[in-house]
This record gives sequence, structure tokens and C-alpha cells, in this order.
Amino acid sequence: MSTEETSKKAAYTGLFAAVAASSCCIPPVIALIAGVGGSTSALSWMEPFRPYLIVLAIVAIGYAWYDYLKQKKVEDCCEIDAKPKWFQTKGFLIGITLFAVISISFPYYSHIFYPDNKKEIVIVNQSNIQTVNFDVQGMTCASCEQHVTHAVKKLEGIVNVAASFEKANTKVEFDDSKTSKEDIEKAINSTGYKVIDKEEN
Repeated sequence: MSTEETSKKAAYTGLFAAVAASSCCIPPVIALIAGVGGSTSALSWMEPFRPYLIVLAIVAIGYAWYDYLKQKKVEDCCEIDAKPKWFQTKGFLIGITLFAVISISFPYYSHIFYPDNKKEIVIVNQSNIQTVNFDVQGMTCASCEQHVTHAVKKLEGIVNVAASFEKANTKVEFDDSKTSKEDIEKAINSTGYKVIDKEEN
């Protein structure tokens, strides 16, 4: 295989790996924009592979840069005037690198796509306020947390929502005269993640 072909494959491999590394976090945002939610956790199985995909993206794109700089050094030395192919240009490599960085870091800024839908709550009777902990299966990153939080906050009577992918739960404080545990469970399940158990605190 030629160096040219290897460089091209390295660039595309790096791009693919970078997108795949955040593929479990991108569907919730797409679902929010499209107004659907049922299949957002379909790629959550890829989360354990995220560190390996990030390393693969870095190595592959690093190799593409190495090959580009090596070719550049040869050209400078021997004054070769042959026009490089588009995937061997500096602009292409910068574009691939930036896209990879944006893709890999997506889980850390995905919250900006979720509008604040918190409603002002008027508590008439403090005894109506309940706190329930829902065990939620399928959340793998901060983007998943935002998706669940956004869905629950659409309901009336929600005082506070704290979703955690690390603890695999969502803690909801709500006015039971305005909404119910069943409604909250349905809202969470509508995102594609699943309530597997719930217990009152």
C-alpha cells in the first residue's frame, strides 16, 4: 500500500473514530431538535469503547499529520512542484483535526442545545412536595442527563431534577397535586432511557 493511500486511510479513520467516540451522546441532541426521543439510547452500548476510539482518532490523525510534514520536508528539500491531492493538503488536515476535537468534546458542551424549560412553581401546600429517586438505565454521559432533565421539566409541578449517568439515577422533587410518579416515569422513558426501579426517599 502506498504512503499516499495510508495517509488518506489514516485521516478517514481518525475522523470516523472521533465521531464514533461521541456517537452515544449525539442522538439525544438530534432527538431534541427533531422532536423525537424513543431511540436516543440506541448507541449507548458504544460508551465503554469511547476511550479506545479517542486514542484511535488521535493516533490516526497524528499519523496523517506526520505523513504530511514528512512529505513537506521532502518537497522543501528536493523542490518537488507536484500539486498534492486534496486529502494531503494542510487545510484538509486542519479541518479533520478541528472536526475531531469538536466531536470528541461534544459531551462537555451538548447542554447548550437544551433550552431552559424550567417553570415557576407556586407551592400551595408543602406536604404535597415529594422527592423520588428513579433508577434509570441507558444514560452514558452529560448529554443523556440533559435529555432526561429536559423531558421531566416539561411536566407541571416539577421543583427540581437531578439526573446522573454515573449513579444511573434521576432524583425528582415535585408537587404531587400537579403531577405523579407515573407521569415522571413516562417522561423519562419517552427519552429512550428506561426506569428500571423507583424508590421513594
